[in-house]
Amino acid sequence: MSNTKNEWPLWEVFVRSKAGLDHKHCGSLHAADAAMAIQMARDVYTRRQEGTSIWVVRSEQIVASDPVEKGSLFEPADDKVYRHPTFYELPEQLSHM
Repeated sequence: MSNTKNEWPLWEVFVRSKAGLDHKHCGSLHAADAAMAIQMARDVYTRRQEGTSIWVVRSEQIVASDPVEKGSLFEPADDKVYRHPTFYELPEQLSHM
């Protein structure tokens, strides 16, 4: 059984690929500090040089919505039809959209 007082903090790792515009969650790792977490994330999650940027965030700092409350959190957007571009007519040159 591990003693949590002797464990390094848990970090969540996000990597942006060369072809991507956003960072994607890749996994987690334990590290003593942010600099070590970046180094370890590079070694573990970008071994094939596929990354262009790495973010590390201490797991305890992440705040998430409660899945039980997804209705009240996300459904109100359904009544805001102006947020969806369904009322715009696109020129024929943009038929691929």
